[in-house]
Amino acid sequence: MATRKWIGGGVAVVGAGALFAWAFQQDPTPVDVAEVFRGEMTQTVNVDGKTRIRDIYEVSSPISGRANRSPVEVGGRVIAGKTVVAVVEPAAPSLLDTRERAVAEATVAEAEAALQVAMSLVTQAEEDLALANTQYVRTAELVSRGVASQAQLESVAQLRAVKEAALNAARSNQTMADGTLARARSVLVGHDPENGEAAACCVELHAPIDGVVLSVANVSERPVTMGASLVEIGQPTDLEIVADVLSADAVRLAPGSRAIVERWGGDRPLEAVLRKVEPSAKTKVSALGIEEQRVDVVFDLLSPAGDRPGLRDGFSVFLQVVEWRSDDELQVPLSALFRDGPEWFVFRVQDGLAVKTAVEVGRSNDQSSQVLSGLSESDLVVAHPSDRVSDGASVVDRRELE
Repeated sequence: MATRKWIGGGVAVVGAGALFAWAFQQDPTPVDVAEVFRGEMTQTVNVDGKTRIRDIYEVSSPISGRANRSPVEVGGRVIAGKTVVAVVEPAAPSLLDTRERAVAEATVAEAEAALQVAMSLVTQAEEDLALANTQYVRTAELVSRGVASQAQLESVAQLRAVKEAALNAARSNQTMADGTLARARSVLVGHDPENGEAAACCVELHAPIDGVVLSVANVSERPVTMGASLVEIGQPTDLEIVADVLSADAVRLAPGSRAIVERWGGDRPLEAVLRKVEPSAKTKVSALGIEEQRVDVVFDLLSPAGDRPGLRDGFSVFLQVVEWRSDDELQVPLSALFRDGPEWFVFRVQDGLAVKTAVEVGRSNDQSSQVLSGLSESDLVVAHPSDRVSDGASVVDRRELE
């Protein structure tokens, strides 16, 4: 009888203890549960870029002078070798002040007088030569009759040769005087746009390629120097992308790397490939005032022009450059990882409990990390663990409460 009372009392105590524990037991913590999965993984370098036309042709002035009002407008289509894109007139002579003009006029008068002297000398030389020819003919006839000697004939022939040389010298002197007069008169020559000479001497510049006018240096008529830019021409659909990348990221990229172009304004992403990394970086100051070494990276657009309507020169884009890619990797969501000292951990969900588990991770992207050890495919882990989750804590999938 006493034994029965003792057993009944023990059962009552155990029941009371269980009831007490149940009364004070905390409810399981609702958590987001994610699954460890296996699949394709890509590691990218994300950069902002800007489109630009691959080849721009600049038309420059071949001479110093005055460029006429531009015959083309920005956006106009041009044909190689046919469309006139600029017209340049040679520079007009500079204006003379009163003193300079008086000197120039006096120089012209002096040159005219020198020319008259030269012409007179030519006339005199011609007369002397004519006389020498007459004497030579007469002496030759006398020699044939035996009246004059051979020595007299030779003397007359020599005189005639001297007169011929004098005439040639006089004519050369007249040519020099003509040139001097022309040079003196050229100082007084002005540019008269109404006499028709300006149009005859203009230089017409034609489009070097079929394309579109990208920019006009100045629409209005203006003076230009030799080599001054007048017009830029290119193909708006022949685009490339240039991205300003941190040098630390640029060393991880190699020519031929695939890139995904997003945020360009279209519904679907575009494809591009890295063509080159510029050989030198530049120091730039960030928005936070920090000096950074940045380098230009150039990409070729692979998507045809029909897949990117409206995309033009200077448009902003966002690129995800593929640094590494694998078709089959064990991955865990990046949000499930947390550090405890030098190691990485996750809370693995097992039988309704959060079990703190050490994991070894490899590469990471903005969504997941590569799992090298510590987890298996289909394991469940706590995503975004809060401070209410600890090793051995009771947890429940938030989706099961809905």
